[in-house]
Amino acid sequence: MSTTTTSVVPAPPRAFSASDLAIVGVVIVWGTNYTVVKEAMDTLPPLAFMSLRFTIAALAMGALLLGIEGWKPLPRPVFLKLMGLGLVGNTVYQLCFILGLANTSVANSGMLTAVTPVLVAALGAVLGVERLTRPLVTALALGVAGMLLVLGGRGSSLSGATWLGDGLIVGASVCWAIYTVGIRTLGPGVSALRITAICMLTGAPGVVLAGVPELMRLDTTHIRFGAWAGVVYSALVPLVLAYFIWGRTVQKVGSSRAGLYNTGIPVVAALTAWAVRGERPTLLQVLGAALVLGGVLLSRRK
Repeated sequence: MSTTTTSVVPAPPRAFSASDLAIVGVVIVWGTNYTVVKEAMDTLPPLAFMSLRFTIAALAMGALLLGIEGWKPLPRPVFLKLMGLGLVGNTVYQLCFILGLANTSVANSGMLTAVTPVLVAALGAVLGVERLTRPLVTALALGVAGMLLVLGGRGSSLSGATWLGDGLIVGASVCWAIYTVGIRTLGPGVSALRITAICMLTGAPGVVLAGVPELMRLDTTHIRFGAWAGVVYSALVPLVLAYFIWGRTVQKVGSSRAGLYNTGIPVVAALTAWAVRGERPTLLQVLGAALVLGGVLLSRRK
């Protein structure tokens, strides 16, 4: 997949901007989505859940694009790049994420996604679309350390029984890093909505078809209402709304800075587990959350 090198992104401003607030909202949505997906997959097979979820999301995103911007042809190289990003950031990513989550614990999943900000920053630097400053490198280290403390406090472990799921989650992290940096290489010439919609629509067929066999065998009489609600919510909010906001903010603030906020996802997941399942955070988790917040604040220094 080819990339187009753009100018180096300037150091982020000190002020907490609307883009920062938008990314925080995305982190909250994605952090709570772990619980939503797990609850839904208690009664829905993973691939069937993924297929239904992505069908709804792709249709909604396509309708949103047509309603707001209409269909406008893109130059062939740009469309091919978006198609490639759609396959990596949607088809492969979703398969790795859903199957990985089904074969390992939520704690392991979060711990292994700690490598995502590092991958985003490193890939951005290699491709010349980001500049690694000392505050950003330090912030990345603090964020990853904080994430590991949050998840370590939940008693997560890596074992032979979860190797398949763990490997798939790592694969998902790599895919997300490529997708995030790939968005940045497109520059401001293509709107965030068009990028998100085309990537989702081109990535949807593989995701949907992968779940068809499980859908054909699905006995809907045993599916709880909460599972159906989880499918609709996880399609429209974490996929359609959050993907759109993510693409828009990455274009504005850069992939490294946006990727850093991913370290807040396990913090949100831990708080959600406390509120929904009564899992009280430990001292290690509180310390980890402080490190993540410190990393985010440090990343805005010049």
